[in-house]
Amino acid sequence: MDFDLMLNDYAIPWGIKIAMAIVIFVVGKWVVKMVVGFAKKLLTKSNMDQMLVDFVAAIVNALLMLFVIIASLNQLGVDTSSLVALIAAAGLAVGLALQGSMQNFAAGVMIIIFKPFKSGDFIDAGGVMGVVEKVQIFSTTMRTGDNKEIIVPNGGIYSGPITNFSARDTRRVDMVFGIGYDDDFRQAKAILERLVTEDERILPEPAPVVGLSELGDSSVNFVVRPWVNSGDYWAVMWDMNEKVKTEFDAAGISIPYPQMDVHLHQENKAD
Repeated sequence: MDFDLMLNDYAIPWGIKIAMAIVIFVVGKWVVKMVVGFAKKLLTKSNMDQMLVDFVAAIVNALLMLFVIIASLNQLGVDTSSLVALIAAAGLAVGLALQGSMQNFAAGVMIIIFKPFKSGDFIDAGGVMGVVEKVQIFSTTMRTGDNKEIIVPNGGIYSGPITNFSARDTRRVDMVFGIGYDDDFRQAKAILERLVTEDERILPEPAPVVGLSELGDSSVNFVVRPWVNSGDYWAVMWDMNEKVKTEFDAAGISIPYPQMDVHLHQENKAD
């Protein structure tokens, strides 16, 4: 075969194609880098969580680079239609196989964007109650009251109710105290009001509530509902229970327990 013919028919056209493919890849890679950098700056300025910014940037970079590679291969004359179909089929298979993981990922993105809670909050979600230590894309790490570390899938958290005990600065302590029917309910109410007033951790506003709420089966029940700073919630509850028990005992006021009175009737039969 003539050398000039080979040069004109094969070497030069293929050289041009290879050169163009390289140019497309290099320029495309530079454009992708610029686009990803701009997207990261835009997302960072919107106060989005840095972890989510990096994750979104990685996904955008991978997708754009895939287009650049396909364009480069197309310039070389490679039939990319089958490659695109193969990638789509592989993506579908991976998506089906990782359906649960994708659900956790989507829930993680929603948690990071809408922030129903943050690190350090005490929450009840996904069947677990504890302090949030770390929020990740697929799971959330929580610490229970007895210092156990529990990793909860984000899908389980976001698919159900989320109770955030740290979201507000103040909380209401709901307590119920029962006394016997034979006890002086006015004296009991006065003791409860005094104990609430004497505790400096109880906030004056909103005003605490002490009221007779129910005439139960075996007790007269009072509700005590003071407002406290969220950090004082458990301490106030425990201290109030102890103080009420001590004060009621000193005043001779009983705290009844459920009981049943059984009456026996005897019939006299005539002989």
